[in-house]
Amino acid sequence: MAKLRRLLSEPLLHFLVLGAALFLLFRLVGDRAGERPDEIVVSAGQIDHLVEVWAKTWQRPPTSGELQGLIDNHIMEEILYREALALGLERDDVIIRRRLRQKMEFLVDDFAETVEPTDEELEAFLRDNSESFVVDARLTYRQIYINQDRRGETAYEDAQSLLAELTAGSALVDTYELGDPFPLPEGYSASPQAEVASLFGREFAEALLELETGRWTGPVQSGYGLHLVRIDERTPGRMPELAEVRGVVEREWFAARRAEAKSALYERLRERYTITVEPPSWAAEAQVVAGSE
Repeated sequence: MAKLRRLLSEPLLHFLVLGAALFLLFRLVGDRAGERPDEIVVSAGQIDHLVEVWAKTWQRPPTSGELQGLIDNHIMEEILYREALALGLERDDVIIRRRLRQKMEFLVDDFAETVEPTDEELEAFLRDNSESFVVDARLTYRQIYINQDRRGETAYEDAQSLLAELTAGSALVDTYELGDPFPLPEGYSASPQAEVASLFGREFAEALLELETGRWTGPVQSGYGLHLVRIDERTPGRMPELAEVRGVVEREWFAARRAEAKSALYERLRERYTITVEPPSWAAEAQVVAGSE
């Protein structure tokens, strides 16, 4: 019994069952589409749907005359739809082609979401895609800006002198009065690494992960210029537990399953066709030109 439960929870089995179900569905739909094209049946379910849509729009059920009008309109729509298909009017319409493709993909999505992931599958997905779920390092820091454009060749020496002043002056130095004017704040509290990178650049954010805490260091280069930096607190990045990010992992798991289902179905359906891609005229002309050189 335990072996059977393990087998039923295998992702590969889920994938194979899903693929087989999708393939069977489209085969059945394709077969029914060819049966009795001259017969139109307005089912009780379709009438219920017409009444439901009417009631939601008008906040009341349709009268008998209105209902008959809805049914007549549905029949006319079905007839014109079938005749348009018979004439091949959908073949050269980009909007219709894209809409039909979209509906096929929606159908695949619905099937892909019928299989609920197990905790083991989500744990494996979290491990295999760890870079997407890692919790960013957080940095509490201060910075003093040195404008290289303004100071020119002396910018680095000025930064070193200012660093020595900060180190000697300790807490008595008013850092707000030091450095050059800068549009961003001097201090930041518990900023995620990604936020630091968005403000100052990726290399600056990575450098801050290596700096010693509790003292002024630098200068550190950013896209703006040079900075003296004091790291007051640093929380390293980490991999979260599944319980912390279950909703996000589950959403991404379903997205991956939908993509796999679409790809698998497409490959299965593609096998039913003989595909020839003819080279465009300009390709043959290019070969002639290349051969003459």
